[in-house]
Amino acid sequence: MRIAISTEAGNVAAHFGRCPSYTLVDLEDGQITSRTEIQNPGHAPGRIPAFLHEHGVKVIIAGGMGQRAQGFFDQMGIEQIIGVTGSIDEVLNACLDGTLAGGESLCTHGKGLGDGSGHHQDGDCDHHHN
Repeated sequence: MRIAISTEAGNVAAHFGRCPSYTLVDLEDGQITSRTEIQNPGHAPGRIPAFLHEHGVKVIIAGGMGQRAQGFFDQMGIEQIIGVTGSIDEVLNACLDGTLAGGESLCTHGKGLGDGSGHHQDGDCDHHHN
């Protein structure tokens, strides 16, 4: 299973759409089999969900995102775990040991974009079996 983590300076970025890059990680049988960082293709409605879908992503982990973005990810069958903070390594360790938990979206950038409450706030990166 491939996950994407919104990334900024080695940490989970607060907003998935405005981060400089994404860390793509392949998990298989509780192990990391691949890890790479790719540049953000640019923030535009629906662009990043489509971009990550094309890269085979099944789960996105971010500090936050708006309701509209969550809808795009839902349409593409990509699970969202939001409200996550910490270093990329800490998040990956939590994924591997099953303790990663989301929370409130960290996005606070405008009316109508929601806080993500009630939407995929707790997650387990490795609950999808390959």
